[in-house]
Amino acid sequence: MAGTEFDIDGEAAIVTGASSGIGRAIAERYADNGVNVVVCARSVDDLEAVADGINESDRPGKALAVECDITDWDMVESVAEATIEEFGSIDVLVNNAGASFRAPFEEFSQNAWSTIVDINLNGTFNCIQVVGEYMREAGDGTIINISSVAGRDGAPDMAHYAASKAGMNNLTRTLAYEWAEYGIQVNCIAPGLIATEGVESQMGISVDDIDLEKTDRQIGVPDEIARVAQFLASPAAQYIQGETITVEGVPRIARTRHHQE
Repeated sequence: MAGTEFDIDGEAAIVTGASSGIGRAIAERYADNGVNVVVCARSVDDLEAVADGINESDRPGKALAVECDITDWDMVESVAEATIEEFGSIDVLVNNAGASFRAPFEEFSQNAWSTIVDINLNGTFNCIQVVGEYMREAGDGTIINISSVAGRDGAPDMAHYAASKAGMNNLTRTLAYEWAEYGIQVNCIAPGLIATEGVESQMGISVDDIDLEKTDRQIGVPDEIARVAQFLASPAAQYIQGETITVEGVPRIARTRHHQE
């Protein structure tokens, strides 16, 4: 049947940072397509709202909410165990949880720097190491890291965030090489500016303000990242390994051109 290469139904996925924004959009899109999802984050109330929304809808996939701080190895292990117990396998891991704040580099304390790197990079390490053990044993699995264009371009006043995301990009490529022999696919998505709840609170831009039919835009919506996450988890992406796919609309080089004119 035409289009079946994009099907991802019948699998089980863990999505970190799934209480809102991109993580929530990915979990909901996976459930729309018949994937059972374990949604995890530190915010229990928000997580349960996401899981209830999925379970009370007519989506074919089901959801389980599990509290998790990805910097805590024991909590990550509990998420993996809960996934196996509830759904029988871990087919997809989406490392979306992350954190940031804005400040000039010279104002960073050691604690400020290590906190962001610990969440964004070390937390991703924890999740991959724990879940990877199950995937290697199964001889199959898909890991999708959610990075940022900041990992490629840098980000003024967010050096800690940009550095951690650059590390995630390189981890993706290196791990894809090492773990291909185990049947594990590792790729990354680098979103540009996305109209999440955080962006709305900081910049006053909401999803309702965006004309999704317009090609000439530099802000997207969470589901536009979720669509790429669906693609990377599907058989259609089977020959893509170790890549970071940028999803940012019109390239930011346009700003350089305008400044030169």
